[in-house]
Amino acid sequence: MDKLRKIFSLDSLIVPLVAILLGLLVGAVVMLLGGYNPLVAYSALIQRVVGNPYDFGETIRQITPLIFTGLAVAFAFRSGMFNIGADGQVLIGMTTATSVSLLMTGVSSNIVVPLAVIAGGIAGGLWAAIAGYLKAKRGINEVITTIMLNWTALYLSNYVIRHFFLMKGQNRSEDIGASAAMTFLGGIFNNARVHWGTVIALLAAVFFYVYLWKTKQGYEMRAVGFNANAADYAGMNVGRNVVKAMFISGVFAGLAGTFEVLGVFHYQSVFAASPGYGFDGIAVALLGMNHPFGVVLAGSLYGVLTYGSAGMSFAAGVPPELIKIIIGSIIFFIAAQGIVRFVLKPFYLKRKKEKVL
Repeated sequence: MDKLRKIFSLDSLIVPLVAILLGLLVGAVVMLLGGYNPLVAYSALIQRVVGNPYDFGETIRQITPLIFTGLAVAFAFRSGMFNIGADGQVLIGMTTATSVSLLMTGVSSNIVVPLAVIAGGIAGGLWAAIAGYLKAKRGINEVITTIMLNWTALYLSNYVIRHFFLMKGQNRSEDIGASAAMTFLGGIFNNARVHWGTVIALLAAVFFYVYLWKTKQGYEMRAVGFNANAADYAGMNVGRNVVKAMFISGVFAGLAGTFEVLGVFHYQSVFAASPGYGFDGIAVALLGMNHPFGVVLAGSLYGVLTYGSAGMSFAAGVPPELIKIIIGSIIFFIAAQGIVRFVLKPFYLKRKKEKVL
């Protein structure tokens, strides 16, 4: 209980909250310079998100893959690696889930959907484990290999869909009938594409925390992340932990793709370029300061801003690209915590004086 209080203490929350406020302030200044009213724009953003049940449900849908990919990047980072390849792992998970579902057409969805979810997660994990193995056995930097694997995953996924599952006359796969079982609460959210992946994403964040901070294996992974040489000297198998960490990271990303195709679209498109889920996950992990519960909050913020940007565009005429400026500003202030602490310094000094008195 004391550790939970420490995680959610005022001091641990105040810096990211002030960073968010400063980012929104920067966005407001940019809007004023562009001739837009920031109050109208931000009001339109909020209205877009919570104005009706459908949009609120779609916002939840937008948040879900961001949590998964944010967890993927954060887990690897906590283990001493930088997983740039979450986008490729998303695609591999997506393609595997699509393949399993379409190959089992006619089988009960109660069997197909769990198998597709498990297969998609494992496939994403194995794809990430390739980079982990190359680092553990050959010392090849995972940044390079994961970037290259992103392109390999893109072309491999497109090849599989085009040659085995393409719908005639369409640039996408056939419909996945069994995936209809993934949606829920449609009546509450006016048929918004809310799916069970959201629940799994929250459970994944809990698993992340328990595994890394409550188990021996997690302790070893964090030790390798802090100092691989010291971990090796202490008798820990560094190579095995590197591969295992990348595998678990890839499972999170693979589930993001799995639930997107099963819970949202119910088919897989042939992509002209990388979908970008993994790169958004990097921003979410940074915003969440690589903590699983921070990632959930950061993914929620990112999803709200992304989905709400359409409201800013329609109601206030603000270009949706401005949201990227706001998110970038928030990340900047999160990274440059010295600036935030400088802004907060007078308040801390005042609080210390009050305690002394």
